[in-house]
Amino acid sequence: MNAIQSLSEDVGVRKACDTLGFARASYYRWDLSQSSDSGKQQRPVSSWALSGKERQRVLDTLHTERFVDQSPREVYATLLDEGTYLCSVSSMYRILDEQGEVKERRDQLRHPVYQAPELLATGPNQVWSWDITKLKGPVKWTYYYLYVLLDIFSRYVVGWMVAHQELASLARKLIEESCEKQSIVPGHLMIHSDRGPSMTSKPVALLLADLGVTKSHSRPHVSNDNPYSESQFKTLKYRPEFPDRFGSMEEARGFGQTFFPWYNSEHHHSGIGFLTPEQVHHGLTKQIVKERETVLKKAYEMNPDRFKKGLPKPMFLPESVWINKPLKKNDMALQ
Repeated sequence: MNAIQSLSEDVGVRKACDTLGFARASYYRWDLSQSSDSGKQQRPVSSWALSGKERQRVLDTLHTERFVDQSPREVYATLLDEGTYLCSVSSMYRILDEQGEVKERRDQLRHPVYQAPELLATGPNQVWSWDITKLKGPVKWTYYYLYVLLDIFSRYVVGWMVAHQELASLARKLIEESCEKQSIVPGHLMIHSDRGPSMTSKPVALLLADLGVTKSHSRPHVSNDNPYSESQFKTLKYRPEFPDRFGSMEEARGFGQTFFPWYNSEHHHSGIGFLTPEQVHHGLTKQIVKERETVLKKAYEMNPDRFKKGLPKPMFLPESVWINKPLKKNDMALQ
């Protein structure tokens, strides 16, 4: 490398590297490392540059209460209108950048960190999820409100109603009637919801306390903390017979009277082993799974070559259902 450096002083770097058969990129990397080892050369200070006192004056001005929340452009224009010139806008930005202040310079309000709800259900009537969705009415800007209570383990709709308004009193009534129908014992049920006004209302909170039901809420602005209700609403609105608008309250209620019996007793849900919510909620799954095993076994015995992985097995019901299942230590290490 020293030979190239010596020769380059006479013929230039390109010819020196070509003559000695060495790559210029390698030479430049070596030269850069040599210069960094010996210390960076100080750039000459321009005679036009601001002095230390002038730079400090600019910084002090930007830190004043008057200008602390304004951009350098605003400060520059304001001072200029008052007959004062400190420096250019770009110089203000450079001075702030040296101090790590090219950002909001005031103390900012920080939203509190909410812990993710971690809810576990290992059987029916342990955790319910509820939500309210809008149904379009006969004309623009008119809506009906569909309230739905859902058991997250069985996916069984334990209660629903359609109303003209979203009211805490209506939510209280639905929850109270649903708990009575399901014979809920105090201390055995948790009801989860988002942070809508009806969900966080005092009447609902007092009712849950009276019934011995624990309440749980999603984190603010986190849509996937209430996944089962959202999924159920998607199933509802993607039905072929779901209309773009409902002509009346009676029509909306009539749709619910058809949809929810179908959803509970006929809809084979993929999340519960293609069983119906009603079968899971009422504990009928063991016999059904056993019968499915018999059917699959007969099919296998008739045509074993069609089943490359051996005897097929029916999908089984999950033993537990989570909202925000905690991460294992290994999973946390991978993140």
